Amino acid sequence: MKRSRLSLDEILEAHIQVLATTFRPHTVANYRGCARKFLAYLHAAFPRLQKLSELRRDPHLLGWFRSLCQQHPPLRNYTRAQLLIQLRRMLRDLADNGHPLPPDLIRGEDFPPHDHYLPRPLSPEDDQQLQRQLRQTDTLHSNALRLIRATGIRAQECIDLPLDCLQQVKEHEAALHVPLGKLHSERWVPVDEETQRIVARIVELRALAPAAWLAKSSAFLLPRRGGRHPLYDTLSRVLAHAAQRAGCTSRVSLHRLRHTYATEMVRLGVSLPALMQMLGHKDVNMTLRYVEVLQLDLQREFHRARQNTVSLHSIPQLPLPPTAPVHADLSTIRDAIASTRYLLQLFHAQLQDPDARHKARRLTRRLLNISRDLNHLTPK
Repeated sequence: MKRSRLSLDEILEAHIQVLATTFRPHTVANYRGCARKFLAYLHAAFPRLQKLSELRRDPHLLGWFRSLCQQHPPLRNYTRAQLLIQLRRMLRDLADNGHPLPPDLIRGEDFPPHDHYLPRPLSPEDDQQLQRQLRQTDTLHSNALRLIRATGIRAQECIDLPLDCLQQVKEHEAALHVPLGKLHSERWVPVDEETQRIVARIVELRALAPAAWLAKSSAFLLPRRGGRHPLYDTLSRVLAHAAQRAGCTSRVSLHRLRHTYATEMVRLGVSLPALMQMLGHKDVNMTLRYVEVLQLDLQREFHRARQNTVSLHSIPQLPLPPTAPVHADLSTIRDAIASTRYLLQLFHAQLQDPDARHKARRLTRRLLNISRDLNHLTPK
């Protein structure tokens, strides 16, 4: 069938089939859901629209944006932004493949502002009561929840942990191997002796699971009767019951265990770059969203810094050479390059844009290489 004879529905579905060759099934399902929402709006509001080439920003796209804002119950800004990202990706791909589409059907100004959520760790009281209750319950699922709390891994990552996830790093040190997950990356999470005992207890309780469960999930630490979603629902239900029995005053969810872990690690002195690696984030800004810094923490950090002032030392300031040197020699050139590198490093610290910071680092390395090359010009 010729491309011009295909309907809007057929064209988008054909492209989603192409995306399915490289994307995960869950991602493909999101793209298909976005396409269905968009097509349902077009069929209802513009029933005469038949060809992809007839699609216009005004009224078709702008009308869909307004309809998303008028949903009941209202959609979150994040949900609306994801729908726009998915549709923009599909339209751009179709245009690149030769479909006659106008440019800039979806623009930057169409995206809603990002929702800003405060970190949601459990209070220390609720956290202690919940962990005590989970220890007393001592079932396979309660120990899985303890593992999530002790390592900060996502619930889906816990469900997908391999049976040999615990690995010895040194004689008395171990780490939890978290396989490829949400951000398509794997990582190692350091664990203490208590967490090692939790994993060992899960292995013991795992052996008591029905043989049919073990046969379906022989490679996983947590046995499952069906797929991943039933196990996720079971963990959520067990957590809700444990929180109720523990008398927690706030709402407890699987993801709040991860927030609680992140906040605890910061209070124990773990740096943000290290915590970013432990949580499996690619951006430190995402890590900051997980961490709650209370006024008590700020007071403690301030007074700790004040007590350490005696050990501070001044940073030497590199004098800048005169703008118009009387003569030029290798020593003067090296001093000028060193001064430029110093200023560039100061400027790099002020940059916020990642691309600009990357370019500044490259320039700094180039200056360093030039300085090294000058050494070969020194007369022997």
